[in-house]
Amino acid sequence: MKTMKSLFALAVSSTLLMPLQAAPASVPLYKVTVVQNSAKAINYRYLKSSTMIDFKGTVLLADAKGSAEIKSKAGATDIDAQFENLPAATQFGPEYLTYVLWAISPEGRPTNLGELIVKKGKSEIDVTEQLQAFGLLVTAEPYFAVSEPSNVVVLENAIRKDTKGKIETIDAKYELLQRGQYEVNIAPTELGMVMDEKTPLAVYEARNAVRIAKAAGADAYATEAYNNAVQLLAQAESKDLNKKERMSVAREAVQRSEDARLVSIKRQEAESLATERQASNDKLSVAQGAATTAALGQAQAETAAAKAQLAQSQSDTARTAAEAASAASAGAVTQANAGRAAAEATAAAATQDAGKANAERSMETDRANRAEGDKVTLRAQLLAQLNAILQTRESARGLIVNMSGVLFQTGQSDLKPAAREKLAKISGIVLAHPGLKLQVEGHTDSVGNDASNQTLSERRAEGARDYLVSQGVSADSIVSRGFGSTMPIGSNDTAAGRQLNRRVELIVSGDSIQIPVKAENQ
Repeated sequence: MKTMKSLFALAVSSTLLMPLQAAPASVPLYKVTVVQNSAKAINYRYLKSSTMIDFKGTVLLADAKGSAEIKSKAGATDIDAQFENLPAATQFGPEYLTYVLWAISPEGRPTNLGELIVKKGKSEIDVTEQLQAFGLLVTAEPYFAVSEPSNVVVLENAIRKDTKGKIETIDAKYELLQRGQYEVNIAPTELGMVMDEKTPLAVYEARNAVRIAKAAGADAYATEAYNNAVQLLAQAESKDLNKKERMSVAREAVQRSEDARLVSIKRQEAESLATERQASNDKLSVAQGAATTAALGQAQAETAAAKAQLAQSQSDTARTAAEAASAASAGAVTQANAGRAAAEATAAAATQDAGKANAERSMETDRANRAEGDKVTLRAQLLAQLNAILQTRESARGLIVNMSGVLFQTGQSDLKPAAREKLAKISGIVLAHPGLKLQVEGHTDSVGNDASNQTLSERRAEGARDYLVSQGVSADSIVSRGFGSTMPIGSNDTAAGRQLNRRVELIVSGDSIQIPVKAENQ
């Protein structure tokens, strides 16, 4: 067990959770104040058996509570958590519709462990985290697929007297994301909604996700992905589909919206960099203009000196007048020399500034081009290598390898020999490129109930993950998740469609490869 200094806790002012009256379109509907406090993280690496932890509500939700059983195994940690006294997330503002469980590493990296489905104030979740030292917290969110936590923290893990583990002190570097990242700054009358039982919660989350993506500029910077999300939302709104079909389409709309939002942010950052480069070029132009002005001043000074010398030579016939003219000429020469010296100094300084600006711009361009070229080359190489084994496509999340076909029998999670052979080849590619991250996602057909399908999909994802680890891939670089039958790619009404849905998808990502901004459809 490790205790870590953290920055995730909240305090609220006396106006917390009170609606603002007549707020303009750009003003948030609610106010939340973030302050520093302490929370605890636990190191489960030395855990030989399971242990229990508690969850306690923050000042935002003081009555909320929960507990979790933690089991540590090779390369992963199982978390089986239960929560109670959870009201509707909308009490924190119309944009908040659900709760998400997060794991926070000592280095401050957040991992979305999954959505809490609340029924009558209670929720249960059973997930796996690849880290062995982390803190746990629950936040209110606008939709389930968020990439970073909001600062509306409602629950934090708490150490019990019987919690097992080794105690160490860690300095955490994590800071909660500012609330504006997932805030919808529109008029209260437009955001407000009356929720009904006939409309699945996932449809409301999809509405939020599309709004937030648009607020992030996705309609302009990630048009294709954003339009795809809008179309999926329109399908989810249709009353022609049954509730289960609407939920499936709505969850896909949420994921597409989050992809579009991330692509939009990336493109806007690139645009900002281009603006900075243009400002550097403008500065260089100003410096060059100053150098030109200095050169002109020097030429004028030289002309004045030449005129003075001519006047002195022409005054030989009138010595008195010539002496006076000579004295005046000498004064003019002195002033001209002073002006020339100042002009030369200004020109030298301007030339030096121009040289520095040119050098800095050249170095920055070279570094950016080399890094970009390396990432593009490696991405193309990985895509070709993976496509030679299994169907692979690009997306904003990474390179997605689709393991479908006859890899699983109905109701089974054991990998067939053909699947193990393909996974062995993929592990060889991953081992050849250190720094890559893998997310293994399991899916099933619709045969069976939702609970059994969810468990089966998790077992399939874990089975693929465990096999990759057995082939030498680092356990810390792989995380597995199951989605049951909620994300079909084929019709469950046919044997061929169900076979396609019994699949595992590997999402390959990492800092060493750059996901192309045009690859927005997962």
